[in-house]
Amino acid sequence: MSSFDFGPMPDKEGFFGQYGGQIIPPELKAIMDEINTAYEEIRQTPDFQEELQMLLTDFVGRPSPIYFARRLSDKIGGARIFLKREDLNHTGAHKINHCLGEALLAKFMGKTKVIAETGAGQHGVALATACALVGIPCEIHMGQVDIEKEHPNVTKMKILGCTLIPVTRGTATLKDAVDSAFEAYLKDPVNYIYAIGSVVGPHPFPKIVRDFQSVIGREARQQFMEKEGKLPDYITACVGGGSNAMGLFTEFLNDESVTIVGVEPSGKGLDTPYHSATMTKGTQGEIHGFKCYVLQDSNGEPLPVHSIASGLDYPGVGPQHCHLKDLDRVQYDVASDQECLDAFMMLSRVEGIIPALESAHAVAWAIRKAATLGPDQTILVNLSGRGYKDADYVSEKLGL
Repeated sequence: MSSFDFGPMPDKEGFFGQYGGQIIPPELKAIMDEINTAYEEIRQTPDFQEELQMLLTDFVGRPSPIYFARRLSDKIGGARIFLKREDLNHTGAHKINHCLGEALLAKFMGKTKVIAETGAGQHGVALATACALVGIPCEIHMGQVDIEKEHPNVTKMKILGCTLIPVTRGTATLKDAVDSAFEAYLKDPVNYIYAIGSVVGPHPFPKIVRDFQSVIGREARQQFMEKEGKLPDYITACVGGGSNAMGLFTEFLNDESVTIVGVEPSGKGLDTPYHSATMTKGTQGEIHGFKCYVLQDSNGEPLPVHSIASGLDYPGVGPQHCHLKDLDRVQYDVASDQECLDAFMMLSRVEGIIPALESAHAVAWAIRKAATLGPDQTILVNLSGRGYKDADYVSEKLGL
């Protein structure tokens, strides 16, 4: 039995402890409550469950394997590092897990368009893929800075048939893309559905995305037990909004022997404005319709943020992460841009695996931690995405 007492996550009002909820106009609250009711009803139906499971198996290629990174572990010395290979999923990342669920939900609800934001483009590609599969029009909002940085994913989204909306306001990155997409959704929330890209936003989105992503942890727990005969000592994942992390963490929350670590971007340094370390440097606030830790100014306005990884440069974070931090169940640490690049190159050249820059933050933490532990210790990293989208950018940055 676990000694942890988390309470309901979320409660009936959509709160994880004091975080989450619905900070939205009354008319939109009615729409969100309708989505919540429909989700709870539809997801229990055999038709929905069978179609989703079939697609996860035959379309996505689940279960994704767990791989022992032997050469990396030997090079570092210390703990053995294992990778949950979400990078091997169709579309190259964990995002397809919840995008298929959201697209199917939209179909079962009779919605006529799916609207979303994307940062690094992985959510955009996955959602465009899922919408093409179920036959629903898809509109993706993406910051102009990220469009230029993540050109391969932009091309894929266009090929898949989505309408791409460039966002040039503000910093022209993820936060601004969320603003733009939500405004488009509000034009017709009855017929459109907003397919948010992480465990953020007003209730019920943090719950819905977590539920669809939790397949990662369910698989990983069983696979690791079969492979090692015990649970990992540490599990870790990068955290921006926090969907891949929550997907892994959820199944292990009651396992007291497992230390859980989320890794945020410290960018160019926590003593500079150029980071996205919300859990480390943020304070309690509100953003995009929910309560969470926020990197904000004295007026409560979100600050500009930075990360070398486009999928992590968000000034807020999922409400369940905030609750788990306050309960001391999950630890939150950081990795810098340089550590991320170093881990990106090391994993590529030692194991032949090119990780997404987002995932490389978790790899960087694992490399740092493994060196302090003995060979009887194990670290499981959620390798949330592949780095093909980042290869040109990294090559140019490093002069390769």
